[in-house]
Amino acid sequence: MRAAIYVRVSTEEQAAEGYSIEAQKEMLQDYCIVDGWDVAGVYEDDGFSGRNEKRPAYRRMMSEMDSWDVVVVIKMDRIHRNSRNFMNMMEQLDRHGKMFVSSSEALDTTNALGRFVVDMIQRLAQLESEQIGERTHMGMREKAETLDSAETGKRTMGFTPPYGYSLEDGALVEDPFELSVVRRMFEEYAEGSTMDQICYRLNGEGILTRKGNPWNRRNMGNILHNPVYAGYMRWEDLLIRHDAGTAVTPREFNSVQEKMASRVKDPSRREVKLLPVEDDFAAGF
Repeated sequence: MRAAIYVRVSTEEQAAEGYSIEAQKEMLQDYCIVDGWDVAGVYEDDGFSGRNEKRPAYRRMMSEMDSWDVVVVIKMDRIHRNSRNFMNMMEQLDRHGKMFVSSSEALDTTNALGRFVVDMIQRLAQLESEQIGERTHMGMREKAETLDSAETGKRTMGFTPPYGYSLEDGALVEDPFELSVVRRMFEEYAEGSTMDQICYRLNGEGILTRKGNPWNRRNMGNILHNPVYAGYMRWEDLLIRHDAGTAVTPREFNSVQEKMASRVKDPSRREVKLLPVEDDFAAGF
């Protein structure tokens, strides 16, 4: 068995725990001798944090995977202090048929018990990740549900503003030129033009997307389906009013949605998401 010895310490850790680079190397070399493993390489990251993967020796070790069979460390936190990064590494090692050993812990994938322990750690890391995702989603939904009562002008979810708008101090602000292009898209589609025809005319006039790309059915379809141009932001099943200028009224938006749905050949895909129209006039449209 060819072993890659990995040692790491930061200044703070060395002062607090006494895990010097030399002490780690000596202990791990002795460990390999006892197990009858050949030391294929020693990789040292002196003064680097274990919370990310931006460590030169670690990266070199992973790139030289063909030269060794097992990674050996003193403790799991020597190679990663982040459980997600650790499990990503374990998945990479598994794909290449490599193993991992922590000499002072029950983490040794060269035997069944060690593989079981690593599997349990992986499951716990996955549980933690899913719980974080659930909490994040719940927090975003709670924020979305309270935006209608938020300070005027700041009813946004921190998203990247779509074509036609920008963000200023957290508030959605219209871009007059881009919004006029959007208005033209809605008007021409309502008058009977296809998306392909509208794209062809805009591209021919040199009117491109914000990133300088040509218009196509996909990016134009995203605009024509987006209720933000009629005064609403959509988050899941919620509609949240915004205070920026609009390209169309909710009634005009709904008319375009119905026209687009009528052109879909598959009836099962003719889903139409309409906006409330009762406040067209109250909103100043």
